[in-house]
Amino acid sequence: MKTRYDLPCNIAQTLNIIGDRWTMLILHELLIGQHFFNDIKNNLPGLSANVLSTRLRSLEEEGLVEVQLYQNHPPRYAYYLTELGLSLSDIFNAMIIWGSKRKPCYKELVDQDTGEAVEIAYISKTSHKIASAVIARPIASSHDN
Repeated sequence: MKTRYDLPCNIAQTLNIIGDRWTMLILHELLIGQHFFNDIKNNLPGLSANVLSTRLRSLEEEGLVEVQLYQNHPPRYAYYLTELGLSLSDIFNAMIIWGSKRKPCYKELVDQDTGEAVEIAYISKTSHKIASAVIARPIASSHDN
C-alpha cells in the first residue's frame, strides 16, 4: 500500500487504501456485479488497462478483492469483493444519499419492502437504539492508562 497520508486518523488511513483516482469507481463496478477486467474497463471510459491492473492488485493486497482464475490459456481472472470489500457498501450508500441531496442523479436508496426513500441512521452497538447525535472521539490507547 502506498501511504499518502501519514496521519493517525481513520479517514486518512481509509484514503490510503481507497483514495486513489478510479479506485472507488472500480469498487463500485465490482459491487454491482462486474467481475471481468474488460467489463470493468469498458464501463469506465478513460480508465487505462495499466491503472485498472494496478488498482485491482492493490485492492487484492489490502484484502478487499479476491481474484479467481477462470481460464488457463490465456490466463483470465475474475474479481470479487471479499467480505471486507462488501462492507464498503455503507460508504457507497452514504455517497448516494449525499449526492442526491446535492444534485439528484440516477439512483436513490429505498426500503426494499415499501419502496420509500431512506436516510442513514446511527445505531448504538449496545442498546441498539437510534442515536440522537453522534460525535467522533479518540479511542483510549493502552499507554493512556
